[in-house]
Amino acid sequence: MSLAQDLENRSGNQCELCTSKEALSIYEVKPSSTGGGGVDGSLLACTICIAQLNCEDDLDVNHWRCLNDAMWSEYRAVKVVAWRMLSRLKNEGWPKDLLDMMYLEDADLRFAKESGDHLDESEKIIHRDANGAVLKAGDSVVLIKDLKVKGSSMVAKQGTAVRRISLDHENAKYIEGKIGPTQIVIITDYVKKMAEKE
Repeated sequence: MSLAQDLENRSGNQCELCTSKEALSIYEVKPSSTGGGGVDGSLLACTICIAQLNCEDDLDVNHWRCLNDAMWSEYRAVKVVAWRMLSRLKNEGWPKDLLDMMYLEDADLRFAKESGDHLDESEKIIHRDANGAVLKAGDSVVLIKDLKVKGSSMVAKQGTAVRRISLDHENAKYIEGKIGPTQIVIITDYVKKMAEKE
């Protein structure tokens, strides 16, 4: 069975956030490296919810009152997205009340915090590549020089793509990603963000 079919069956063919039955598609919860992807890291969402999730400003606060129900979902991806959106809206008042009631297992909470949505703008650490482009969890980067991997004899070659990076939330210079089977820490000065495919 395909991912789309699995999610349609799980959701009853409706948006897992607002229950709309119109214009549904798969939303992959990033970063995939720490839990996104597949059935456990994806959800079925309508175009309105997806547009709002990808929007930094101009959020329709009242649209997200649907999270009053969605936050109780038994599915990890739905709970994580609900927590992230409530965190983004916490200054509105009612989302803070819902956040206070919500419970996530430790692993799910770590995954939810990967986006940094729970931090105020002044607290956020911004990761930038060698050209100054902002890096986000789930982005793909390419190495701009050969890098010796500490603790091994491996050398990561210039031009190597590192997909679905995760960010160090304590240091703006560090990101993590896999090169082959090896998970490594990379300094942002030695990477360039890859353009997203349309």
